[in-house]
Amino acid sequence: MCTAIAAKTAEGDFLLGRTMDFSYPLDPELFVAAPGYAWPSLTGTQMLQGRFRFMGIGQDISPVVFSDGVNERGFAAAMLYFPGYAAYDAPSQEEGILQVAAAELVGYLLGQCATVAQAVSLLRSIRIVGAEDPVTRSVTPLHWLLADAGGHCMAAEKMTDGLHIMPNPLGVLSNSPNFPWHMTNLRNYLQAAPTQPSEAEWGPVHLEPFGQGGGTFGLPGDFTPPSRFVRAAYLKTHTEFPPGRDAAVRACFHVMESLSIPKGAVVTSRDISDYTQYTAFYSLQAQECYFRTYDNSQITMAAMADAPGAFRGIRSLGKLPQAGAFARLV
Repeated sequence: MCTAIAAKTAEGDFLLGRTMDFSYPLDPELFVAAPGYAWPSLTGTQMLQGRFRFMGIGQDISPVVFSDGVNERGFAAAMLYFPGYAAYDAPSQEEGILQVAAAELVGYLLGQCATVAQAVSLLRSIRIVGAEDPVTRSVTPLHWLLADAGGHCMAAEKMTDGLHIMPNPLGVLSNSPNFPWHMTNLRNYLQAAPTQPSEAEWGPVHLEPFGQGGGTFGLPGDFTPPSRFVRAAYLKTHTEFPPGRDAAVRACFHVMESLSIPKGAVVTSRDISDYTQYTAFYSLQAQECYFRTYDNSQITMAAMADAPGAFRGIRSLGKLPQAGAFARLV
């Protein structure tokens, strides 16, 4: 479970962000990869290498697997869970065919692509295969949200009938079902509005709204992927994004507050909480990352430029901070 959005600021900057909702314990770090960074593919068949410097949140499972990130050209990507629908290519022994495991696709795209258009072309030229990862000990079903500094946004899904890459005009993605289903489902909520409904006469009875918020009556409040998609779409398109990057980032986090899952609210068949372990946003123009974790609601910022200018391979800027102390007013 996860929810992702891409939003535009008043100054034309683009922000891509997501909640990381997961039941398996994660140990996320913020990494910066240098141009030319290479790693052994999870498929075990080849080395993968990037062209661009990029920054993202991931976990070192030898190699580092990235869940989301942005590169020096302003291209960003995030992977989200897609159970029951994701279907990958079978591994091939044929030489000359580039195979990328679904779980490492974000890192590969960030290292290779300057724009969404380049990512689309690359996705159509490779085999996306399944490979077991050490965290879930399974082949994780995934789909992806792609965005660039030019404002282009796409959803990419690999299913039994092939690869689907679709324009995402709302810049919203959650989990299953597939993206077209979610877009069609929005038509069930045409009545949702930020304004109050009018007073009404039902025969001899005069009816008035109880208070503010009546226009949002009927918006789903549960944590299922369809409901989170609807909530994200409504909130993203109706929330005020004030001038200034910092203010816009704060507005994005306010949107995600309605989508975050507290521990205990959703429990898996393994009797483990599926909850929001972190929330992160990336500025595609400034190549900055803003994040907070379940136990630390303070928004922390790091920039790609914070890493040393001359290094090879990959560097960790640090683990995402966990428990934070309360600030005292006096």
